[in-house]
Amino acid sequence: MTQHMLQGRTEKEVLWVQRRDVIKAAAAWAIMGGLPAAIAQQRSNVVQLTGDALLNGSRLLIGQSLQTGDQLQTGPGSSLIFAMGNASFLVRQNSLVTVERGATLSTVSLLRMVTGAVASVWSKGSNRSIITPTLTAGIRGTGVYTEVMPDQDSRTYFCNCYGTVDLSAGGSQTVSVAQYHQSFWSATQGAPLSPAPAINHTDEELEFLANLIGQRTAWQISGVKGNKTGGAKTAPPPYTTGG
Repeated sequence: MTQHMLQGRTEKEVLWVQRRDVIKAAAAWAIMGGLPAAIAQQRSNVVQLTGDALLNGSRLLIGQSLQTGDQLQTGPGSSLIFAMGNASFLVRQNSLVTVERGATLSTVSLLRMVTGAVASVWSKGSNRSIITPTLTAGIRGTGVYTEVMPDQDSRTYFCNCYGTVDLSAGGSQTVSVAQYHQSFWSATQGAPLSPAPAINHTDEELEFLANLIGQRTAWQISGVKGNKTGGAKTAPPPYTTGG
């Protein structure tokens, strides 16, 4: 397991990829053909549910599928792993998110986060975004970790783990190009982006999510990792930085 720093999260939350039930669920997902087979056979696209979650205000049941337009809410000690279209998601405990429809019913155009934390991997494409109370991230094809902090200003922590992301917060905009973790704070509504350390997520989580949709992370492809310190820089587009 890669080294990681925690801030307001527990060790248990980032070690979920080591749980036996998760490993078994991922193996079963692969054996059954992954997301393409789930769509073709009209099976559930939920890979793993721990604890309780709400789907559009009602309890999410085993075997149910998630669709774009759905609102998802996890409770204390709960987590939800699912794949949809060309993207995969881990929703941590105490999160409230909505997945909005793209070009098709199964394609996500927008992940709207009110509270909580989500790790996600997206195949290459356009017109996909993550929106929080203080930040908008335009996704081109990447793996990211996003967390809305439970404080008065709902500040956002955002890590471009790899890939290209267009970031906007208040009057601050930047294009982040990363091979290995670039992290930002979006502190309050209207405040500029600022550099952040790498916290609350692991390489193994991103690798797991990438594998669900037949992808590999940038460091798996290159065989090279940098220093997981965050180290983001900000500047107006078209300034880019390498991680």
